[in-house]
Amino acid sequence: QVQLVESGGGLVQAGGSLRLSCLASGSIFSISAMGWYRQAPGKQRELVAIITGGGSTNYTDSVKGRFTISRDNAKNTVTLQMNSLKPEDTAVYYCYLGLTGRGAHYNLWGQGTQVTVSS
Repeated sequence: QVQLVESGGGLVQAGGSLRLSCLASGSIFSISAMGWYRQAPGKQRELVAIITGGGSTNYTDSVKGRFTISRDNAKNTVTLQMNSLKPEDTAVYYCYLGLTGRGAHYNLWGQGTQVTVSS
């Protein structure tokens, strides 16, 4: 059993900053990647940022230069620093965990944390 616990969402004015954190715990065998997805009302869930076990990162174009993802491998945590927030960043943000092992790959998401950016 694996649990993902997110924290750090909230309400902020445009131009402000928020920091999201996610702690993975439980039967974690081999982490391939950790990251963040988001889903705005009426839209599909989209990848925001991801970081592999080796430290490679990837961001969706709309957040490049504003968001930074980091990971603490020892603590199984992933953090998303969000700066210069825009109203279009408003969404529910989901922590993502990719696990590999036993010949299979598993994709897990947290329960989500609301981020609201007011104009």
